[in-house]
Amino acid sequence: MEHQVFVPVPVERLREALADPARVARAVPGLQQDAGAEPVAGRLKLRVGGHSVTYRGAVRVTPRENGRYAVEGDATEARGTGSVKLALTLSLTGTEDGTTVTVEGTADADGRVAELPADAVASAATRLLNRFVESLAETAETAETAETAEEQEQEPEHTSVFDTEVPPPSLDRDTDETSPDDRFTEDFADLGEPPAEAAHARRTMIGRSAEEVDHAPPRGRYAPVPAPQTVAGNPALRWAAPAAALALASAIVLGRALRKRRWDRG
Repeated sequence: MEHQVFVPVPVERLREALADPARVARAVPGLQQDAGAEPVAGRLKLRVGGHSVTYRGAVRVTPRENGRYAVEGDATEARGTGSVKLALTLSLTGTEDGTTVTVEGTADADGRVAELPADAVASAATRLLNRFVESLAETAETAETAETAEEQEQEPEHTSVFDTEVPPPSLDRDTDETSPDDRFTEDFADLGEPPAEAAHARRTMIGRSAEEVDHAPPRGRYAPVPAPQTVAGNPALRWAAPAAALALASAIVLGRALRKRRWDRG
C-alpha cells in the first residue's frame, strides 16, 4: 500500500512529535491505553463498513538513518482468533506550506477482517492513517504554541529609568490638585451666592474669636432643646394649708364661746 497525507506543520515539528511515544499514542484515534503497558499499546476498535472489530496490541515507531521512520505493529482480536501485522515506512518531505507524509508498506490480516470486502478494508485503513497523521500534526502545533508562550513569559520587559514618568512636586502651582477652599468655592459657584445657612454662619462668626466660635453653642434650628424641669411636690406641704385653716377656724369658734360665757355671768 502507498498513501500520502499533507499537513500544514513544519517537518521538524512533525519529527519531534514522532520521537515522543506519548504523543504518538495520543494521535492514534480511538486507542484505549492499558495501564502499565507500553506507551503505544492498548485496545483499538476498527470500523469497516457496517462492522466493527476490536484489536488489542502495540505499535513501535523507530527512526532510521535515512530520515524515514519504521512503524511495526501486531494485534489480535479481542473476541476472536484473528490477528493483524503491520510493516510501514513513513517519509517526511518538507514544503513551503507544511509537510507531506508518505506511507508505504504492507499489512497482513486474518480472521474477521479477511472475510470483509477488500475495498471496505482499504478505505478503513486509509481513513485511520489520515486521522493519525492529522492528530500528530495537531499535537505538534500545540507544543509549538506552548513553547512560544513560555518563551514570552520568560523574557521580561526591560524599561529604562529615563522612560519612567516623574510625578510633579506637591508644591507646584501648575498641578491639577484642588485645595479644600477651592473645592468649597466651586461647590457654590453654580449657585451664584452661598445658601442662607452659610451666610448666617458667616455673619455670626465675624468679629468673634476662634475660641468663642469653637465653644459657642449652636443657634437657630440646630440649637439644643432644653429638657423640661419637673417639680416634685412635698407630701408634707400638701397637707399644711388645710391643717392651718382648721386650726384658725377652731380658735375663732373657741374665742366666741368664751366671750359669750363671760357675758352670761356678768
